[in-house]
Amino acid sequence: MSEKPPVLEDTIVAQATPPGRGGIGVVRLSGNKVQDICQAITGSLPVPRFAAISDFRDGDRSVIDRGLVIYFPKPASFTGEHVLELHGHGGPVVMRLLLDRCVRLGARIAAPGEFTQRAFLNDKIDLSQAEAIADLIDSASKAAAKSAVRSMQGEFSNQIEKLTEKVTLLRMYVEAAIDFPEEEIDFLGDKKVQGMLKSILSEFDEVTEKATQGALLREGVSLVLAGRPNAGKSSLMNSLTGKEVSIVTDIAGTTRDIVDNYIHLDGLPLRLIDTAGLRSGSDVIEVEGVKRAHGEIRNADHVILIVDCFAYRGELAAAAEALRGEVPGEMPVTVVVNKIDLNPDWQRELDGVPEGWVPVSAKTGEGIGCLREHLKQALGFIAVEEGTFIARTRHLDALARARISVETGGRHLVEAGAGELLAEELKLCQQALGEITGIVTSDDLLGRIFSSFCIGK
Repeated sequence: MSEKPPVLEDTIVAQATPPGRGGIGVVRLSGNKVQDICQAITGSLPVPRFAAISDFRDGDRSVIDRGLVIYFPKPASFTGEHVLELHGHGGPVVMRLLLDRCVRLGARIAAPGEFTQRAFLNDKIDLSQAEAIADLIDSASKAAAKSAVRSMQGEFSNQIEKLTEKVTLLRMYVEAAIDFPEEEIDFLGDKKVQGMLKSILSEFDEVTEKATQGALLREGVSLVLAGRPNAGKSSLMNSLTGKEVSIVTDIAGTTRDIVDNYIHLDGLPLRLIDTAGLRSGSDVIEVEGVKRAHGEIRNADHVILIVDCFAYRGELAAAAEALRGEVPGEMPVTVVVNKIDLNPDWQRELDGVPEGWVPVSAKTGEGIGCLREHLKQALGFIAVEEGTFIARTRHLDALARARISVETGGRHLVEAGAGELLAEELKLCQQALGEITGIVTSDDLLGRIFSSFCIGK
């Protein structure tokens, strides 16, 4: 891991609006040649941060287009460099002509995410804020968009900064005691150190809980519906999505291929996957369908096992246990007892079954609300509250490693009175937290993050 790479000094250009036809099209530039390029195309340099109408001229002084030009001098710009925006008519030919003109004047076509990368390299934003920009663009729900905005505005960064400050103060205190042994600080008996460690771990838990919710909002959850043929998987799929996504008939084995659809559960994106009924057979198509079903089950985040309480009257527990054997042991599951509308004794049937089974009628809708609430709880999702910020898996990984370092250092202190080892673990904790905001990073990580952006952002 290393410090930030150097900032590139060339000038970049890209179309900032989506390709294709549109009412307007925006060409954005950033770099040291912006002023010269602006004067060459428009004939003057406009008043900073004020929109001015201008002709956009080619090298032979012919007019390419007429539109708005906005100039942002450094450092008061998104990238921290001189930035220029040319707002023209949104035709692909016009945009191409403007881009070609800028390239001939010394700019180069920007790589995906390079404008945001320059903002990061020029300390206009940190790495988590840069990622939040991409997450806002890719938001799949209103809740995810709001959380991304909070991260973009620095909510997540501020939490990490406060946590890092606490770790830094503790490390300074410990290292001062090591460097000045004449002070004779007793690490084992020093309640201040133990109190600071406890406070840091508590704050880790709070930040991690919010980050976990943010990661769920961003990445969503893959939820597979699995069960025997004619258990009501497709009916449950349609009931949860609120539309006729899967074909439903009385014929067992109707679903033979994977059918998926996306829904939102209080803002949590869910990918629901309907699969073929799990059974052995000789039909080539059905065998392939079951094979694909098992593949989806292995890759799922959570599996809903659907048991027909009408077909398996008096045998629910055995049927569910046999079905559980079709799922990897470590996979979290929810058992749904379906078709309660056909079995008047369903409540008695559920006596003695494991807690957490959810009775429903996919046909009438009874119990679907309870299933939704159960899924939120099983997936660890809490309805979005103020202060929730967007997060990524790499953020959760860094937080986990940072917390482990604090716990390990605390054990060294308690078991061996080793202040030096505590200080070293606190240093590792700081480095892990620095990965989140980009204070400590690698070129490879930056490449992966910014390459996922759209060009022009």
